Amino acid sequence: MFATAVSRLSSRFQILPRPIYRRTLATLVFGNNAHAEKSASTATWWVVAALGGLTLTSKTLLDIKIPRGGDVIAAGTPVQEKATGILFPQLCNGYYIAGCGVRVKYGFVKVYAVGSYFDPLAMSAVKKGSRESMEQALLDPTYPRTIRIVMNRGLSIEKYTSAIVEALEPRMKGQDLEKLEEFKQLNPAVDLVQGAELEMTIRGDTMLYKNAVGGVGTIRSRVFTEAMCDVFYGSDAVSPTMKQSVLEGIPNL
Repeated sequence: MFATAVSRLSSRFQILPRPIYRRTLATLVFGNNAHAEKSASTATWWVVAALGGLTLTSKTLLDIKIPRGGDVIAAGTPVQEKATGILFPQLCNGYYIAGCGVRVKYGFVKVYAVGSYFDPLAMSAVKKGSRESMEQALLDPTYPRTIRIVMNRGLSIEKYTSAIVEALEPRMKGQDLEKLEEFKQLNPAVDLVQGAELEMTIRGDTMLYKNAVGGVGTIRSRVFTEAMCDVFYGSDAVSPTMKQSVLEGIPNL
């Protein structure tokens, strides 16, 4: 049973060559139920070794501490952001990539690459519609998505959070402004380095946020999530290239 599961996973998934976060292998191999947990408790590290070339030990899968935030597994060829060369996997948190772009500051500084991931089922009706209907859907947090940021250069955490807050505040029109401080608190006082990754998964009035060190937190506010959607997909989007790429990519989801 284990060998079959490993073979199936190895043929379907390509683990990215850089450090990533991914689902517990026990969940991937055995599913989510009590029987799965019992089965996983007896499976040894050779499952991991078969996938990643690790040394065989006596540890069980349940002993392996794999962070659950930021589920990134690539199936197929990664998508390259043209301006930075940064690669985005096809899948993130169960969503499929629709497009990616770059955040440019001062006209020439490429701060970060950003990709957008959507649920194809949720977008099934939208992707057959007009450009206008797609733009409206992008502004509606009811359509779940993950916004994945990969730093192209080092940046202080203060500058990063301040830029996000400054973009959000006028869009929130004086409502739920305490959520801006909550957002700041989700980011530890550790400066961002090149290659650092951050994720915002939006579903209705909830944003699940994964910071650059892997910590996960939640903000609940419809005002906040609508504002965040407008920051990345509105008429004055922080990355016009990402918005355009997403509009071109949605019909192909």
